[in-house]
Amino acid sequence: MTSSSTQGMKTVLHPVSDLAQAKAVYAALLGVPPQTDGPYYVGFEAAGQHIGLLPGGGPQGLTSSLAYWHVPDIEARIAEVTAAGATVKEAVHDVGGGRLVATVIDPDGNLLGLLQDR
Repeated sequence: MTSSSTQGMKTVLHPVSDLAQAKAVYAALLGVPPQTDGPYYVGFEAAGQHIGLLPGGGPQGLTSSLAYWHVPDIEARIAEVTAAGATVKEAVHDVGGGRLVATVIDPDGNLLGLLQDR
């Protein structure tokens, strides 16, 4: 294992069926307006957390919430978790602004997100 630990679970994506309604609920819950507000993604920053809303589950086709663990070296962490028994679902890729993401499936079928900001 590497000597660096995760930086915590700071990003959670939620699939939603009605983006406008979900945006209103999350704005009320978090007490802040969205930082990113588009037809394909609405994102909130609150208390050091990023909460994203994906209409229809987004391009990932999510059917349940997905938490992203922030890590300092995503490639190294992917290698470690796959060696420990996870399988890669979505390979490391840049989603803009130098942010790298990937998803893996643990041995019980749970989806785990990994995120690295450059």
